[in-house]
Amino acid sequence: MKKVMFLMAVAGMFAFAACNNNAAEPAVVDTPVVENVVEETIDTTMAVVENVAEEAAAEVAE
Repeated sequence: MKKVMFLMAVAGMFAFAACNNNAAEPAVVDTPVVENVVEETIDTTMAVVENVAEEAAAEVAE
């Protein structure tokens, strides 16, 4: 009787493992197209330094 109960338990494990073993379909997600925004920056620090240097040189020359 113990052998039969053991075999029934093993069979039950396989039966429950086989239930609902279908893979779910992946959900389709619509992702919006992302456009890269490029901001162009102009480095004006060198121009400012040159202007200050020119003004200082003009003051010294006067």
